[in-house]
Amino acid sequence: MAQTCEMKIIAHLYSDYDTKFGVPRQSGLVDSALACLVFEPEYRNPDALRGLEGFSHLWLIWQFSQAVREDWSPTVRPPRLGGNTRMGVFATRSPFRPNPIGLSCVTIDRVENHPVHGPVIWVRGADLVNGTPVLDLKPYLPYADSRPDARGGFALGPGEDTVEVDCPPRLLESLPQEKRGALLDTLAQDPRPGYQRGGGRRYGISFAGFDVRFTVENGVLHVYEIVKN
Repeated sequence: MAQTCEMKIIAHLYSDYDTKFGVPRQSGLVDSALACLVFEPEYRNPDALRGLEGFSHLWLIWQFSQAVREDWSPTVRPPRLGGNTRMGVFATRSPFRPNPIGLSCVTIDRVENHPVHGPVIWVRGADLVNGTPVLDLKPYLPYADSRPDARGGFALGPGEDTVEVDCPPRLLESLPQEKRGALLDTLAQDPRPGYQRGGGRRYGISFAGFDVRFTVENGVLHVYEIVKN
């Protein structure tokens, strides 16, 4: 007999990424990106975080809330392989899964007591869209979770698919100073899908309440406009 398990949303993660396009492809790639984990009212008990101060990283277990669907496919087309090659869904981190659950490792920046939301956790390196529901969090254990000799299959490693970023200072100054580094680091990851790598196209990402518009030519990402949403 099939059994089900009810999952409860314990928190939401609030980040500067308002849409899927532009979100880092994996957690930890943009460690300069700061986000806030806000618990649902019934979980705002400081005792639930007792001992967390001894850890530097967290695993977030979350829901692909923008990719929920009734059916599923045994194969998917990873954008990083050009969008035409099919791989088994369980050999990818595609959001289109039987259960739309994501897993991310983030750095704990600080834990603070918010006057309205109670205890909140500020984290760095999250790859979640603003408002993503979080189902659970667990401390990262270096002795058990780190596998330096693990093989990465067909997935590209960090730094293998990055671009140089050219953003005029006058445009960058449109953003609050504390957001500028994270934006540049995000753009350096080349937000474009793997099947849209030709030159001449114009792109835009929504970041921290701004529309950031750019083109890419010969491995250089050129920002030509930053406007307030």
